[in-house]
Amino acid sequence: MSTYQAPLRDMLFALDLAGLGEIERLPGFEDAGFEIAEAVLGEAATFAGEVLDPLNAFGDKTPPRWEDGAVHMPPGFKEAYRRFAQAGWIGLPMPAEYGGQGLPQVLSAAVLEMWNAASMSFALGPLLNQGAIEALLLCGTPEQKRLFIPNLVSGKWMGTMVLTESQAGSDLAQVRTKAVPEGDHYRISGQKIFITYGEHDIAENIVHLILARTPTAPAGVKGISLFIVPKFLVNPDGTLGARNDVSCASIEHKLGIHASPTCVLNYGEKTGAIGYLIGEENTGLASMFIMMNLARFSVGIQGLAISDRAYQHALAYARERVQSAPLGSKRDAAPVTIIHHPDVRRMLMSMKARLEAMRALGLSVAAAMDHAHAEADETVRANAEAYVELMTPIVKGWFTEESIDITSTALQVHGGMGFIEETGAAQYYRDCRITPIYEGTTAIQANDLIGRKLLRDMGKAVAATIARMKTVVAELEASEHADLRVIQANLTPAIAALGDTSIWIGTTAVADLPTAFACSVPYLKLWGIVAGGWQMARAALLAERHLAESDAEAAFYHAKIATARFYAEHFLPQAGGIAASIVKGSHSVLALTDEQFALDRERFIPV
Repeated sequence: MSTYQAPLRDMLFALDLAGLGEIERLPGFEDAGFEIAEAVLGEAATFAGEVLDPLNAFGDKTPPRWEDGAVHMPPGFKEAYRRFAQAGWIGLPMPAEYGGQGLPQVLSAAVLEMWNAASMSFALGPLLNQGAIEALLLCGTPEQKRLFIPNLVSGKWMGTMVLTESQAGSDLAQVRTKAVPEGDHYRISGQKIFITYGEHDIAENIVHLILARTPTAPAGVKGISLFIVPKFLVNPDGTLGARNDVSCASIEHKLGIHASPTCVLNYGEKTGAIGYLIGEENTGLASMFIMMNLARFSVGIQGLAISDRAYQHALAYARERVQSAPLGSKRDAAPVTIIHHPDVRRMLMSMKARLEAMRALGLSVAAAMDHAHAEADETVRANAEAYVELMTPIVKGWFTEESIDITSTALQVHGGMGFIEETGAAQYYRDCRITPIYEGTTAIQANDLIGRKLLRDMGKAVAATIARMKTVVAELEASEHADLRVIQANLTPAIAALGDTSIWIGTTAVADLPTAFACSVPYLKLWGIVAGGWQMARAALLAERHLAESDAEAAFYHAKIATARFYAEHFLPQAGGIAASIVKGSHSVLALTDEQFALDRERFIPV
């Protein structure tokens, strides 16, 4: 079974591609250059490999125990979390005034990949802290910030995101949890399901951020409010008080991420759980979306992380497994390791190319978050924020859908041994399967991409991003490098297919909204493939510039160009087919009636 090794050189290259040098010039990030980045990534890689990696397979086989409302984490998790918190990893991108390190999101995203690749079940816990912190930073009162944020940043307390109810699922308009005002607080009652790290024993307090309705709330999503409901009440001096009326009714038995406790939580079974309003009543969904959007981006990084872990596992196996003589050899030739066989090479290249595309695209979005936060120019900030909003559903949706195929391909490299749990390849396949589901399914991301990102602003952000893609095409056209010209030849029609399809969806939506949304998920996939190709083209151009400057690391940069060409030749041609299926095939999606989906078998039984 392989151990995780963070791809440090690839990460540093992707940070260069994302523009870390430009972020270093922004106010507040002056000390966040490549020297600091290399040091931070190196320390994170050591921690991920030595502390978190041993938890991964063990936690998969030793899930948490639920006993009388208490959840006991697997051995080793509590100590690992203590060391993780003491090292300051939770506060990496958080403001220094609350105990954070104030480093840019682009660097934090690279580190986040390591945590999830080493042990996704572990990483889910501190991941939620950062979302809770962001929500409180932007929407909390000064007192709420004082009481809760420092303890969340330090990891002394852990946060949760509490949305889902059994009758509502992803439809938050159906939320029924009640919040009755009582003095300076509210009494919360209701049941929530699928709450990640909703109960555990690795932090002294759990800060639930929960959606609920007040008695006078209007129906639908406009009547949702957001509340802080701590497991233990917090006294004015910050010390812990009595246990709140929150209990864990059970934990789920899941396909993957076995060591992460997914809880059913009951609020207010006795006197009503005490909660504190965040922001104003009936504005909870907007506040929660701050946390949710960061979580969606982070889940996309999870998809990348598990994919890279699976690729590493497959690559190690391909280098060790001896089977069959090489093609074209003599009859009595000795067998070789399977990495020498063409189809194994194809599978490894398909994984490697998509990983590099995903990492480049993900870090470009994280870098835009930093520009949206710290740029002095209001227009630049707005443009960066528009790019983040457009790409977030693509990062979440495309990365996680690709992770299913990449982890499946990694399993395939192992052959029959991949289907055996002892080799470890199956765990990545099982673990990643949740990523296209939680924090909004791929269909929800695709509907968001069309409804909020394409139609709402009449395609302005889409057009701006496609224009940026075309500038890269112009750079490729100016290159004399044969591989870069091949990349250009494949990228140009792919961008055109994306632009034409976007226009078709926009015009179709005016008269026929269901048809416009019928192929929303293929449209999201189209975006991912083309945006990934755009970033791979940028990577090839950057590698070409480095080669022109020096012979140092020539093999590394030649590999970047070769991988970018592989992506262009194997994935970008899919854009035209997907575009055609959307434009020509959306009507057929809706062609059958409800009854026609159910085959009446009795009609075909002979009399």
